[in-house]
Amino acid sequence: MQEEEADVHFEPVIRLTEQVDTKTMEEDEDVLFKMRAKLFRFDTPSSEWKERGTGDVRLLKHRDTKKIRLVMRRDKTLKVCANHLISAEMRLQPNIGSDRSWVYKVPADYSETPPTAETLAIRFANSDNASQFKTAFEDAQKNNTGSAAPAEGNTEKTEEQPEEKAEAKDEAKTEEEREEGTVKEETPEEKAEA
Repeated sequence: MQEEEADVHFEPVIRLTEQVDTKTMEEDEDVLFKMRAKLFRFDTPSSEWKERGTGDVRLLKHRDTKKIRLVMRRDKTLKVCANHLISAEMRLQPNIGSDRSWVYKVPADYSETPPTAETLAIRFANSDNASQFKTAFEDAQKNNTGSAAPAEGNTEKTEEQPEEKAEAKDEAKTEEEREEGTVKEETPEEKAEA
């Protein structure tokens, strides 16, 4: 006896013809660095590392502000697991017992609401990838600290004159000494003589 194969075909109830553009808020940024990694956060109450996600860690430079931030999305779900500006205060510390991971503190990570200060660890597939990340991270720090870059079209440098710098330095020093009580206040007669 031969079984007949059922050829069943169902028509869709609703046709999805309209394409929806999804905004990631990364449209105005250029990717400077991209590499696969696994991210962990330190949970202080339980004193243990908790996995945040696995995916591509990217350093993105904004086209207008020129600031660089770190963004990492989880594989498959694309949920943001790290989103923070790279600041000069951040220090990449080698993770104990591993040459392929780094630990650093973030003053405000915006991957969750509200933004929180976190201690994060990021682990790469090998030590070469980890050292490439460190180089890119440190370059981003230099960029963000010295990002008083002139706006497009304005290439003039605005630097204080040496006399202005010296006066400002003397005023700051005098103010410091005044607070410590090591500078004697001038009397009106002494000011008139000078």
